Amino acid sequence: MIERLRVQGIRNEKVLDAMATIPRHQFVEKGLAFSAYDDNALPIGLQQTISQPFVVARMIEILCDGRELGRTLEIGAGCGYQAAVLSLLASEVYSVERIKALLDRARENLRPLRLPNLRLKCGDGTLGLPEAAPFDTIIVAAGGSKVPPALKTQLAPEGRLLIPVGDADQRLLLIERQGSVFKENRCDPPVRFVPLLTGME
Repeated sequence: MIERLRVQGIRNEKVLDAMATIPRHQFVEKGLAFSAYDDNALPIGLQQTISQPFVVARMIEILCDGRELGRTLEIGAGCGYQAAVLSLLASEVYSVERIKALLDRARENLRPLRLPNLRLKCGDGTLGLPEAAPFDTIIVAAGGSKVPPALKTQLAPEGRLLIPVGDADQRLLLIERQGSVFKENRCDPPVRFVPLLTGME
């Protein structure tokens, strides 16, 4: 998987090392473990997916470019895989998941790894996590037509937010906070994420 990511253009060795360290097969259904290291998104139940390795690597690489991740918020814990990778690169990781059954599964997946700087919370990700803000980095693992305002307000000065935006065609939108100004850039590649929904289940 790591060599394929290099061929696909991932250059950040810290990101590659983190992805090599976290055993992806522990985060998918046992029946799909043989496909865990293929470059595909896989179903994890409850109409959710684990993102393909290249998309995980690319998103984290964009956020790491020229900086440390620092205090990080992940929206959409899913099965816990991306949160685990982030925990090896960030000083602190807070991961929010709106589906309680999925969050319980993520906790089970993560327990053997004993990652001391990772905290999981059940909540509406569109509201961020105001009690732990501000964040140097916010990464969103679900797509919507617009950026939730709460996430922008919870960015620290010089912070970065990366979110898939679009309906039929999604692209990664990088938002960088410079004082009271939010600079936006669209990044490759085109992506396809599950919808970013409000509320909790």
